[in-house]
Amino acid sequence: MKKIFIILSVTLFLSACTKDITRFNEETKRASEIPPGPLFSNAIKSMSDGLASASVSVNIFRHFVKHWAQAVIQEEAQYDYISRAINTAWWTRMYRDVLNDLKESSNIVSKDETLNPAQKANQLAMIDIMQVYSYNILVNTFGDIPYSQALDYNNLFPVYDDANTVYKDLMRRLAQDIAKLNPNAAGFSPSEDIIFQGNVSKWISFANSLQIRMAMTIADVDNSTAKAAFEQANPNAINSTTGDAFIKYFSSTPNNNPLYDQLVLANRTDFIAAKDLMDVLNNFSDPRKPGFFGVNNVGQYVGGVVGVGSDYAKMSKPSARVAAPDAPNVLMDYVEMEFYRAEAKERGYTVTGTAELHYSNAIRASIIYWGGTNADADTYLSRPDVAYSTATGDWKQKIGFQKWIALYNRPFEAWLEMRRLDYPQMPLPVNAISGFPNRLRYPGNEQQLNGTNYTNAAAKIGGDKTETKLFWDAF
Repeated sequence: MKKIFIILSVTLFLSACTKDITRFNEETKRASEIPPGPLFSNAIKSMSDGLASASVSVNIFRHFVKHWAQAVIQEEAQYDYISRAINTAWWTRMYRDVLNDLKESSNIVSKDETLNPAQKANQLAMIDIMQVYSYNILVNTFGDIPYSQALDYNNLFPVYDDANTVYKDLMRRLAQDIAKLNPNAAGFSPSEDIIFQGNVSKWISFANSLQIRMAMTIADVDNSTAKAAFEQANPNAINSTTGDAFIKYFSSTPNNNPLYDQLVLANRTDFIAAKDLMDVLNNFSDPRKPGFFGVNNVGQYVGGVVGVGSDYAKMSKPSARVAAPDAPNVLMDYVEMEFYRAEAKERGYTVTGTAELHYSNAIRASIIYWGGTNADADTYLSRPDVAYSTATGDWKQKIGFQKWIALYNRPFEAWLEMRRLDYPQMPLPVNAISGFPNRLRYPGNEQQLNGTNYTNAAAKIGGDKTETKLFWDAF
């Protein structure tokens, strides 16, 4: 007791002699100001990680599009994204981890009086392009979303804006960003710009390509707007593989591709090829097959039925290339643009070349990206079931089917295109708990915490259901 009394006495004595204790609130090991560059790059990485991931708590779109199946756990393959609150995690990632960082980065750049005006304009435009990219993901996932009142910490109950109105405003913003970008001035530094390493010209191409993606998404419901936007953006959009937009991951953690964590480090015995895709690859002798998947325990390419348990050893798994720690994640590429150009030609838009040429260019570039050769592409394109003039169906079916293959390992974009083009049409997974997911339901916490605005939004879009179609998916 005596020793304790002495210690307490000394403590009380020292406390009594300290008149101002506010200095203890000063953080001496934390930056007092956050620079905008790291916020910008962190936002992009958070978004890319979500798009690339195969975590059953983050991204199950590979099951929606039937590129992957699961050998053991079937809930997500059967469209159950509620039990693990995947819809909530997706919403939170985009709003909190991506858009909030982008907003703060923009605020800091705007207030920087020392920054060269041309560089400031470039940085603000780049930030806004990624905001548009992120909001586009949210609209194409949920429909009506908080937008005009989003990201305001003083407003805990933001209204949901009409998705079509949001979309038009995003396209307007994007056009303004393109006009502001100056290739003769700097943007973010190479280490901060993790997409193009400071190349402003590539940002111009990327933004125009995003405008094309958005334009073609609404083509069925607003053809005049889509046509005008496409024709304005097309000359400056990605027109070769040198303009592809990648997130370049590294071999070391924590900056490796998240698929490496989920396919290698976690040692999961679950993710396998879906029979729907594997049967196509086998039947078409597709040269991309070794790039997509490995062989099973007896050297064969075999896929599992989506929604049914499988013997993991007897199934093909994602390839070593896909599971590599430094595997890049594609945000936008020449393959996607050429498919859009083929479609635009069929829709009667002004674009040079034939639909067949752009369709073939897209498939060839995809084959070469996945390890094939020009000779492989020639052989594949000469098949009657692949050649544009003889493949089955109308242009939507031909383009939709081949685009579904080419968008392998880009599950969110593949999901967008399957809904938009309505091809390929495939049976539901075994024991699916709903119809095909045309959207994700709103997060549960929105129902609880923002109930009035949630209820209004759900009623307006036709019900907060998985099967409810988005505004651009009317046909």
